[in-house]
Amino acid sequence: MKCPRCAGIMFKDRLEDLKDDTGQIFFYAYHCFTCGEILDDMIIGNRGLRPKPTVTRNRKLLIHN
Repeated sequence: MKCPRCAGIMFKDRLEDLKDDTGQIFFYAYHCFTCGEILDDMIIGNRGLRPKPTVTRNRKLLIHN
């Protein structure tokens, strides 16, 4: 997998966290060798849910003659 931030090589890593509501203390995520970016399934899923920017949402310049 390539890192979305720097296009470096990512490896799968086992990380520890506080105990969550499922009772797990560790989780697996992708970790970039170059920049340190960490991506797990939750982050990847949430980034996919972001709405795409639209051109029509910007302000229109009104020029009065």
